[in-house]
Amino acid sequence: MPRIEKANGRNESCESRSGLGSGSSPRNCIWALQPVQDGVSLPLGMRLLRLFAVMLFAVLVSAASRPHVVGFGSPQPVKLLAGPAEDKTIDIMVRALYVDSKLKEYTTGKSHDVTDREFVVRRALRINDALPDDSHKAPKWLWQRGGWLLVDRSSGKITQLKLPDFDPFYSEVSWYRDYAAYCGVMSNGERLLAVVAEIGARKPLYRKELGKASGGDLPDSDCAAPRWERRPPRVTFLPKAGERFSVNVIGHVADVAVEPSPDDQ
Repeated sequence: MPRIEKANGRNESCESRSGLGSGSSPRNCIWALQPVQDGVSLPLGMRLLRLFAVMLFAVLVSAASRPHVVGFGSPQPVKLLAGPAEDKTIDIMVRALYVDSKLKEYTTGKSHDVTDREFVVRRALRINDALPDDSHKAPKWLWQRGGWLLVDRSSGKITQLKLPDFDPFYSEVSWYRDYAAYCGVMSNGERLLAVVAEIGARKPLYRKELGKASGGDLPDSDCAAPRWERRPPRVTFLPKAGERFSVNVIGHVADVAVEPSPDDQ
C-alpha cells in the first residue's frame, strides 16, 4: 500500500500553511501530498535497461567461451603454373580450411603444430587471370601458393605470418617448434638468402647471403628444404651452388655451428 507523506517532511497542517481555516477546500491541500511506493528505487524503464544489459553481457561471454571447431576438407589436385613464361605446370594438393563449418582459406602442404592450440599451414589462393579486354566476364582462376598462416584452434583466429625475405614460389620452409628455416630471395629477386625466423619476432634470427638467385622453373631450383636436428637445436642449409652449413639456434639467438675438425675427433 502507498503511504502519504506531508510536504517538506514537517508535521504541518494544510490550514497552517495556507492560512485558511478548517473550512478551506481540500483541493488546496492536494499539492502537499506525495505518494511513495515502498521498495521501488528505479523507474521501470531503467530496470528493464539494466536487465537487458546483463543478459547481453551473458550472451557475449557465452559466445566468447564457446570452443571453435577447426578442420580441413578433402585434398584436391590442382595445377600450379611455373617457369618465366608460365608454360609449365606443377601438380599440388589443396585443402579447404574451415572454422565452425565456414570456409576461411585454402591451404596446401602439411601443417605444423607449434603449440597444443596453434598450428601453421601454407596458404593457397586463386587469382583472377582474366584480361580487361576478354570477352568473357567470368573470372579465370589460377592457383598460386601464398605465405603461411597461424591458426588458433581455441579462438578460431587466423593470422598471416610475415616471414622476412620469404618468396611464395621459391621458398620451401622447414619448421621446428616456432622456428622457420628457408632460403629466401631479396626484394629485387637477384640474391639468395639463408634465413632462420621465429614466430612473433620482427627481425630474422639469422640471415646470410648465399649468392645469386638463378630464377629457375622449380621451387627448389636454388636450395632444398633445410633439415632440422634437436638437442641442440640445429638446422642445416643445402644450397645447390655452394657448400652445406649448419646454424645453431638457442632461444632468440642463431649462429653458424662450428664443425669439429678431424684432429679434434
